[in-house]
Amino acid sequence: MGLGFAVGVLGVLILSHAAYSTIQYRSLLKITEEEFSGPPMNVVVELILGLVFCMWAALSVPGKFFSILPHSEENR
Repeated sequence: MGLGFAVGVLGVLILSHAAYSTIQYRSLLKITEEEFSGPPMNVVVELILGLVFCMWAALSVPGKFFSILPHSEENR
């Protein structure tokens, strides 16, 4: 379990929190009978941060990429 995996878990947790915050915000707007015009700015920042963490983890966790050429020395 490396740093990339931990960052990926953190990214998923941040994305989950952003989804929960948006649902909670929409239910607050229903109670106050206001119209939904978009998520709050802090939720947008959480979404972008979570996306960056998840993308970084997705690129760093799998490891080394191998050549797809059939006659490559890496395939032997």
